[in-house]
Amino acid sequence: MNIGDKIPEILGTDQNGNEIKASDFKGKKVIMFCYPKANTSGCTAEACSLQQHKDELAKKGYSIIGVSKDKQSAQLKFAENHHLEFPLIADTETTLLQTLGCWGEKVFCGKKTIGTLRTTYLINEEGVIEQIMGPKEIKTKIHAEQILEKIS
Repeated sequence: MNIGDKIPEILGTDQNGNEIKASDFKGKKVIMFCYPKANTSGCTAEACSLQQHKDELAKKGYSIIGVSKDKQSAQLKFAENHHLEFPLIADTETTLLQTLGCWGEKVFCGKKTIGTLRTTYLINEEGVIEQIMGPKEIKTKIHAEQILEKIS
């Protein structure tokens, strides 16, 4: 997907077994961050950065949604371990990740693999992508600050 595209209506199921839809966020802006694997150092730093700045982001009208290929149980453990207070979609079939365009080839430790390309989508109140932050741009430890800088 690209800037100007509308996100799909059905996003997936979160860590608590709730179906998450785009229409659940109608009238709200959304930060949808796609990450490779729950409870790994980079993904934990990114999620915790967003959690720490959740109230500040909410004041700017943003809700947060995380997405990874992890199972629902792993997403639940991730949320519990780090006190994450936003939906974490368990996209085990990579349907949403592929639709968004953040599932593909990447190089890790010199080895080519297929997986989630760390990407964040800033979505407006109508469900339309306004900005995309790619893997090379995202600094996990200060990701929320990066977003706040973009939306100020």
